Formats: sequence, C-alpha cells, structure tokens
Amino acid sequence: MTGLRRVLGIDPGLTRCGIGVVDVDPMRRGTLVHVGVLRTPVDAPIGERLAAIAAGIRLVIAEHEPDAVAVERVFAQQNSHTVMGTAQASGVALLVAAEHGLPAATHTPSEVKAAVTGYGSADKKQVQAMIARILRLDAPPQPADAADALAIALCHAWRAPGVIGGGGAGAAMADRGGAALTPAQKAWADAERVARTYLRPPA
Repeated sequence: MTGLRRVLGIDPGLTRCGIGVVDVDPMRRGTLVHVGVLRTPVDAPIGERLAAIAAGIRLVIAEHEPDAVAVERVFAQQNSHTVMGTAQASGVALLVAAEHGLPAATHTPSEVKAAVTGYGSADKKQVQAMIARILRLDAPPQPADAADALAIALCHAWRAPGVIGGGGAGAAMADRGGAALTPAQKAWADAERVARTYLRPPA
C-alpha cells in the first residue's frame, strides 16, 4: 500500500521488554504485524541480559524490516533500581536501531497514552483496550508490556509526516487553520507541552 509506514515500538525493561510492530497507512489505520515480550532471568549477569534483549530486537528487525524504531522515554521518577535497568534496556534498543541504520525516537508515557486514548494519565487497562480497538484485535494484548509497545509504535507512526494528523497535535491544529482540537488531540498537545517543559535545559 502506498504510504504505508512500519514502526517497531519498544517498551524497555530488563525482566520484560515489550516489542510491537505495526503498519500504519496515511489515514492513520493501524494493523498488527508482530507483538511479543523479551524476557531475561533476574539472576543472570547484567551483560548477558542486555545481550539477550539486543539479540531479540535484532531478530524482530530482521524478520519484519521496520522503517523506524520508537522507544518509551525513561523518567527519573521511577525508583532508582527500576530506572537503571529500564535505561540500560532503552540504550540497547537505540543502539540496535542505529546498527541497522533506522531512525529512532523516544516518547514519554504521557505522550503515548494521550495519542492512543486521548488521556495522558490513562491506566494500563485503558491502553490495552484502546490498542485492541485501534488494531481490531479480538482481545487486548497481554501482558501490558506488549500493549505498551504497540501504543509506542502507533504514537510514533501517527506523528510521521504524510500521516493525516501526523506531526503532533500542535501541528494538526496549525494544519486545520486553528480549528478546535478533538479531545484526543488536546490531550496529546498537553502531553507534548509537559514533555517540552520537563526536558527543557536549565537556563
């Protein structure tokens, strides 16, 4: 299909790393290509765990040939033990994307939730239910890490140039000549604004 975009979404984690691949057409219609979770044993050396995650991501890239990779951005509000492992897995995902010459981006949890549910503070069950609806699945993806990975992929695909409404809610409003945003677009715009504020370097 002309204009079809395939995105690999990754919900990074050491014990469970969510992997999701979706195809999105220019009208924002999404189709499930692949979903799964990479798991590593908690008692294995950290190097082996990261190597296993890297190998799993490489296999998915080789099999499904995505156009881009999207990874959930790590937030320091998590406890230090969790954030360290998540950050390490995130770094591995970005490294593997670079190895394959794929453009990669990170998105905050609130951006992703707002993109798929219209609500930046949606819970995991709401995200799972919306992913099932968007991708026309018989049941919500399990576990939550898998649904999160698909949500990340959809969020990134919808922001791509050439996708109707792509480029973020702010860009969508500009394209529509300042017309009122839908609730989902407004939530997305709010999430983007919070992310920009949070990531702004100190003066």
